[in-house]
Amino acid sequence: MCEVIRFVPKSERARTRLIREARAIYDSVFPPSDPVREQRDKASASDMRIGADVHRGEGDLS
Repeated sequence: MCEVIRFVPKSERARTRLIREARAIYDSVFPPSDPVREQRDKASASDMRIGADVHRGEGDLS
């Protein structure tokens, strides 16, 4: 029905981009040998991001 729009500061976008680039460089130097481990690492990274958003959102409600 209604959409929630979340504005992301430019600094947060830059931080996310830098982390993504650093991870790509790391993976090019040390390629992951275990595809299951790689999927688990990606899942935990997205879980951490969701947790950070939820935690930040709680402070806004107070």
